[in-house]
Amino acid sequence: MRIVLVTDAWEPQVNGVVRTLTRTVAECRAMGHEVEVIEPSQFKTIPCPTYPEIRLALGAEEEIRERLRAFEPEAVHIATEGPLGIATRRICVEWKLPFTTSYHTKFPEYVSARFPIPVQVGYAYMKWFHKPSGRLMVATPTLRDELVEHGFKNVSPWTRGVDTELFRPDLEPIYKEMGGDAWPRPFFLNVGRVAVEKNIETFLGLDLPGTKIVVGDGPARADLEEKYPDAKFLGAKFGEELARCFADADVFVFPSWTDTFGLVILEAMGTGTPVAAYPAHGPIDLIPGSGAGFIDDDLKTACLKCLELDRKDVRSYAEKFSWRASAEQFIENLQPYPEPARGRFWRRLRRVARLRRRAAA
Repeated sequence: MRIVLVTDAWEPQVNGVVRTLTRTVAECRAMGHEVEVIEPSQFKTIPCPTYPEIRLALGAEEEIRERLRAFEPEAVHIATEGPLGIATRRICVEWKLPFTTSYHTKFPEYVSARFPIPVQVGYAYMKWFHKPSGRLMVATPTLRDELVEHGFKNVSPWTRGVDTELFRPDLEPIYKEMGGDAWPRPFFLNVGRVAVEKNIETFLGLDLPGTKIVVGDGPARADLEEKYPDAKFLGAKFGEELARCFADADVFVFPSWTDTFGLVILEAMGTGTPVAAYPAHGPIDLIPGSGAGFIDDDLKTACLKCLELDRKDVRSYAEKFSWRASAEQFIENLQPYPEPARGRFWRRLRRVARLRRRAAA
């Protein structure tokens, strides 16, 4: 199948959305599908306000039109609600071309945390954006139920996976190389973007034994480093170095209330490190009854309970999640045209394009 994936989040950004999309594309291609990715680096961009590392594409609509005509996709998936997503949505609605979307980020809550914009305004925008979508893919049942309560339609599951070859328990310890001989155990770790919506300050403010470690970068890092001098801020880590950070921790702490899944939860579990979290989207679907962590409204309680878990049980639970199964579910959610209708659609579109070019000439 020929698939167009449109996303405003792509490499070199490092986050759960990008990891999900890049792994999905890789798995789809491995299964024999042809995937055309439309992403910001292919266009002129500007930095996103308050997040300069995120680039927003400008003036992309005409080029997207041409690429859709040239590729003649059997399915279009719009992964994000940014400028590229908006442009592609407009084209699909105009052409009556079916498409699917996904809900990766609690956008209304993120915006409300940074600007004086009510959450209900964000949800109004999100409902408008996703309304024409044939299917809205979400990562967890809890998020699906919440969106349905908000009035979203056609909500379908799309789970996530973890690379259990990279994130594994037998990796060499890493913190000793960073001066960790002098750090008291246990090690409580957080990994992710260091930003206000991730609620990292709650983690840093907990009265816990041992050492708190933060791996990642972001706009809130400097302020938090100054406010919590005893915590260890190690910056962004990648690949095996990141996996070693997970494996050398005693507990992974996930304090976010706004993530829709939290891939780092599965990555920590892959290394055998149990996860402590609030009963929020993602953790509430992944952790209870897993033997791989605890959720609690008192995050300190969850952290201390995790110290009692068997790391072998944690690893065993992570092995139940694969990126191939995630990609297969993604493919099932797409809505390609039946073969005869698909051919008629693109022939009609080519005729319209020729007539427009003649009129312009």
